[in-house]
Amino acid sequence: MYTFRKEERLCSRKHLDLLFKNGSSFLLYPFRVTYLELPDKHSFPARVVVNVPKRRYKHAVDRNLLKRRIREAYRHLKSSELYDLVNEEKHLLLSLQFVGKEKYPLEFIHKKLNLTLQKLVSKIKDHGTDQ
Repeated sequence: MYTFRKEERLCSRKHLDLLFKNGSSFLLYPFRVTYLELPDKHSFPARVVVNVPKRRYKHAVDRNLLKRRIREAYRHLKSSELYDLVNEEKHLLLSLQFVGKEKYPLEFIHKKLNLTLQKLVSKIKDHGTDQ
């Protein structure tokens, strides 16, 4: 399950607009996470978009390096942290926005993304029990 297929990437303009207009968000440095649960089913429990701001990282090489590291960390963590706890009836739209000030090594990003996904899962569980 350590793959990151095209179907898991969030590319649809309609879903992106829906995510950023109606989604909930939180900040856990160096990530700002925006998420939205949808009632429809999809072949994967979660679909993700990774953002690194051009304002902070002027060179595309730096942005691409950070995006590769984030996607690699997500690829390893998604099945253990996220997929086991997301409801099978719904699916999750997720935006991982990097707001850090420097280029961190993969180990740091992996550790922080692990904490971020744990916080996301706890927020989803809390939201599910409130309804």
